[in-house]
Amino acid sequence: MEDVQIIGLYWLRDENAIRETDRKYGAFCHRVAMNILHCFQDSEECVSDAYGRCWDTMPPQRPQSLRAYLGAIIRNLSISRYRSSHAQKRFSGAEVLLSELADCIPARDSVQRTVESGELSELISQWLESLTAEDRSLFIRRYWNGDPVKTLAGELGVRPNALTKRLLRMREALRRHLEKEGVSV
Repeated sequence: MEDVQIIGLYWLRDENAIRETDRKYGAFCHRVAMNILHCFQDSEECVSDAYGRCWDTMPPQRPQSLRAYLGAIIRNLSISRYRSSHAQKRFSGAEVLLSELADCIPARDSVQRTVESGELSELISQWLESLTAEDRSLFIRRYWNGDPVKTLAGELGVRPNALTKRLLRMREALRRHLEKEGVSV
């Protein structure tokens, strides 16, 4: 079933919307949640919560891409769950992803930065568009989907250390781009 049809089911308040969403995007949602949480039960709960959030927000929302919409919801729910269950502790997983990006993305610790977040998103999108298709996909898969470096390296046929260095160069390029545009990192 196409995204437009699934979104139409949400707008009609047809419970088949959730079933069709799970059929088409369930594996994607579970992978994103597991990459962040590393716990099957927590991942299951986040995916279920994401479907509930879709039900609650459509209408009035009518996303152009259901996959992107779901991806944002599941990622945010998973990171929130991770932070709440790992407060005052340091673990691998999402902590590693967030710490890797900490040097190139400003912290959201002020009202002004929150207001500027739309501008920041636009600057990051511009930078992503400047990358090759492979680098853009790699960056998104690592820092949005949370795919492990080892998995990505295996798919690309490179050593994990080489991929880690490549990702570091990409993060440094993002930081330089943001600083050039006047964003203090």
